[in-house]
Amino acid sequence: MQEDLEMRTVTMSVSGAKFTGRMFIKCVSLLYNHMKNKQQGKQVPQEDLIPHGKQTVKELAAQNQGMTSIEVHDKHIKAFDRVARKYGIDYAVKKVPGCPPRHLIFFKARDQDALDAAFAEFLHKQQVREKRPSIRKLLKSIIDKMPKRDPTRKKDREQTL
Repeated sequence: MQEDLEMRTVTMSVSGAKFTGRMFIKCVSLLYNHMKNKQQGKQVPQEDLIPHGKQTVKELAAQNQGMTSIEVHDKHIKAFDRVARKYGIDYAVKKVPGCPPRHLIFFKARDQDALDAAFAEFLHKQQVREKRPSIRKLLKSIIDKMPKRDPTRKKDREQTL
């Protein structure tokens, strides 16, 4: 019996961009509360079960709050994730097959104002990114302007035995 209690393990999976001490403390406290509630036979509060942020279309539709969608023709759809988290939007992304990459962003109907603000910020960031000069093109032009090296120049620098 004692060995059985010692051999118990718990697996906790956390998804995040940067794993910090605060995130670890929050996860451990959620796990502790879940285990304590399970031991006492209590139900987990409903607000803990509702997913927030990026989720699947099925999870978003299951919340029964109405969904609307926006079609996006952008290859930088991953950058939208950071802005959406900043504004606290619950959304789902579905890729539509086709030659140019198209994405449908589904979100709750009550998040319309927050989505408008987030989408405006996202588009502004994309425009600023497009206006910046390409570093690779700049480096290539500088390399093309540099004089070519003479391959025989390295031979006099070699060490001899």
